[in-house]
Amino acid sequence: MNIAITGATGFLGSHLAKELMKAGHTVFVHARNADKAKQFEGKAGKIIIADIADVNNIQELVTDADIVIHTVSNFRTASGPASSYKAINVDGTINVYNAAVKAGVKRFIHCSTIGVLGDIKECPASEKTSFNPGDLYQETKLEAELYVLSQVGKSEMETVVIRPCSMYGPGDLRMLKMFRMLVKRTFLMIGPCKENFHAIYIDDIVDAFIKSIEVQDIDGGVFIVGGERYVPLHEYIRIAANAVGSPMPWLKFPYWLFYSAAVVIEAICVPLRIEPPLHRRRVRFYKNNRAFNTEHAQKKLKFVPKIDLEEGMAKTVDWYRNNGYL
Repeated sequence: MNIAITGATGFLGSHLAKELMKAGHTVFVHARNADKAKQFEGKAGKIIIADIADVNNIQELVTDADIVIHTVSNFRTASGPASSYKAINVDGTINVYNAAVKAGVKRFIHCSTIGVLGDIKECPASEKTSFNPGDLYQETKLEAELYVLSQVGKSEMETVVIRPCSMYGPGDLRMLKMFRMLVKRTFLMIGPCKENFHAIYIDDIVDAFIKSIEVQDIDGGVFIVGGERYVPLHEYIRIAANAVGSPMPWLKFPYWLFYSAAVVIEAICVPLRIEPPLHRRRVRFYKNNRAFNTEHAQKKLKFVPKIDLEEGMAKTVDWYRNNGYL
C-alpha cells in the first residue's frame, strides 16, 4: 500500500517508516527538517518538507495514499509559546485529517497519548476511563483526538486512534537525561516513587501501528497500547540503573520541595523565553500514576508485546553507548 506518515523523522515516525518500507509498502514521508529527511532519499515514494499546517503541501503528501499515519505533535518545552500547542496538535491534525478525506484515503490512524487521561485515579485505566488532561499539551492532544473521532461516519475514510504508553528504545533521546544521570550517580528520587509507570518498547509500538493498518472492522476504535506490565516508578528506575550498571539511586527529597521550586523557576524563566532547568512537568514524572489495561488492543488488534522492560532497557543502553551518547 501507499502509506503517508507525518513526522516521519521523529522517534516513532522514523521507526514506522523504515519497518513499513522493509515490508514492501511505499511510504510518503513528511518532515519539517530537510536534513533529517535525507535518510529517506531514494527509498520513499515522496518526501514533503513542510509545516504541518501547510495546506497545499500536506495535500500533496496524502494524495494517492491508502493509509495516513499522523504522528506529529509539538515537543513539550516549558518556555515555548502556548499558541504552538494548538497550532500543531489541534490545527495541524485537522489539516491532515481534512486533506486525507479530500484525497480519498481509506484509513486515518491518529497517534494520541495516554496523557489525555492525565494522572489516573482508577488503576489500571482503560479506554473507558474519564479524560483528565493535566497540562496544555495533554489538553490539546485530547482536543485533536476528539476531533478525529467526531468525524467518524461523516466520510468513507475509517479512523483509528492509538494511545501509546511511554515509548522508549534505540533512537529515543527524551529519556537520555535520566540514563546519563544514573551513570553519573546524580539521579534524584523525589517523593516515595510508588506511583506506577507503564512503558512500551519501540518495536512493540510499531507492531501495534502495523496491526492497526491490517485489522479490519475497527473504524472509530481507540486503543491503549503498552508493554506487558506496569511497575512502580522506583522499580522502573531500578531496572534502568541496572541496564547502565549503576546502583539504585539513594538520594531522596520531598516532592513538595521540588514542585514548589519548579513553580518559582518557571515563573522567572518562562516570561524570558528561557527553558527552565526544572519545571513542573518534569517533577510530576515522579508523582503521576501511569498504569493501563491493554486488553482491548490485545483482543481487537491481536497485539501482544514481545519485549519486556529489562530486555528493552538493555537494548536502549546498548544503542546509546554504540552511538556515543553514554
